[in-house]
Amino acid sequence: MSTYKPIVEKRVDNALTNDFLRKATRRATDRLRHNKYSAADELGDWEKWRLAGDTIRSHVIANLDYYLKQLITQVEKNGGHVHLAQTPSEAVDIVSKIARDHGAKTIIKSKSMVSEEIHLNKVLEKDGISVVETDLGEYILQVAGEVPSHIIVPAMHKTRQQVAEIFEPLAGHPLSSDTPTLTKFVRQQMRQKFLQGDIGITGCNFAVAETGSITMVTNEGNGRMVSTLPRVQITLMGMERIVPSFRELSVLLNLLGRSATGQRLSSYTTILTPPKQSTDADGPEEFHLVILDHNRSEILGDPTFRQSLKCIRCGACFNVCPVYRQIGGHAYGSVYAGPIGSVITPLLEKDWEKWGHLPYFSSLCGACTEACPVRIPLHDLLVKLRARKTMTGHTPQIEKRIFQAYRYMFTHEKTLRQALRLGARFQFPFVQHDRIVSGPPPLSNWTKSKTLPKVASKSFMYLWAEAKHKGTIPTPNSKE
Repeated sequence: MSTYKPIVEKRVDNALTNDFLRKATRRATDRLRHNKYSAADELGDWEKWRLAGDTIRSHVIANLDYYLKQLITQVEKNGGHVHLAQTPSEAVDIVSKIARDHGAKTIIKSKSMVSEEIHLNKVLEKDGISVVETDLGEYILQVAGEVPSHIIVPAMHKTRQQVAEIFEPLAGHPLSSDTPTLTKFVRQQMRQKFLQGDIGITGCNFAVAETGSITMVTNEGNGRMVSTLPRVQITLMGMERIVPSFRELSVLLNLLGRSATGQRLSSYTTILTPPKQSTDADGPEEFHLVILDHNRSEILGDPTFRQSLKCIRCGACFNVCPVYRQIGGHAYGSVYAGPIGSVITPLLEKDWEKWGHLPYFSSLCGACTEACPVRIPLHDLLVKLRARKTMTGHTPQIEKRIFQAYRYMFTHEKTLRQALRLGARFQFPFVQHDRIVSGPPPLSNWTKSKTLPKVASKSFMYLWAEAKHKGTIPTPNSKE
């Protein structure tokens, strides 16, 4: 048995018994989903927009080498520095070296999923550098010592009272849990942090290959502060987060805002072409773009899973997934949760023992595929990931034995009939109201959350043979 299986089961059990978490998750995802429907309707034919997004992202993925080269050329032409990181550790080393070279004591960050992916904060803090998350949700979780539970709304599982309790040690006095009080406190904290930042680290929603520009989408404006006040800016991006030009960018921004939060456009859409030029009023004097591979090249070369790189990180698939809506993001155990996380995490990490459970965190209902603004066939990819896990020999032994027994039973009719008769006879200790509600392992794994119909006292095969013998089976020409 995998050493990670008990950990996964514990996370799931904790989530399923946390009534507040489940209610908060469903409430938040309901709101985001309904907002998206209203915002999408305003555009007219939403499917045409999805097709356009799919076409743009598919084109970029198919020509990624060309656009990467163009982006690198343009950034360097603008005066920036480009670093290619093959692995998360290489990306962390690059950022750490830049920080050491500038004697940085404080780093301020806007939201960056890549920084979460490479676990950057822990390494920088070990080096004695103070790292401050300036996105409100990320800041709440940083103070609480937790990780995000949603790609767009990272602290959706926290109440205002819980947030007030998290901030009280920093404030040194009790805080009211009303929103104005909490936001005022965070603003006061952030103002000092913004002014003290030696280096600013940002994420990148899209990089424009034609101009070497970086696009950040936020709702608080913190990204603009992080990219304006510090003298040095570092931007982290996955190698696939590119658009050819501003024309394609406009399409994807329309899809992103509506799919993520139901907004026509996020409150702050910032397009930068750093570093600061002589005619610019503000901006970083030094700019570093760190482009992360982390097995994305292998995904790119895989015809089956290449489509997963089209993702624009909107979180729409989270909001419709019945599994995510029941257990939240932390139960997945990965940086990327939800359906898209269940697809890309095993591919990025290449560790079936640790992450092989994720493709099974799905009902395969297809809602995620319908919700995806760039038409990634998520439920199909999850099925194919399950198949790949099985074909590469990572299936648990008990599962192999169960399917071997299943195959044997259904290829030996007499044995199957005997098993059904025995099942009907000995099932009664586990039956309530004509449903099997408990049982020995591995059946108990199923009955912890679901029931099964009891085994019929007479099988269909027996009833058919009996009716045939009695001559009571209607013929096609009979009036019955």
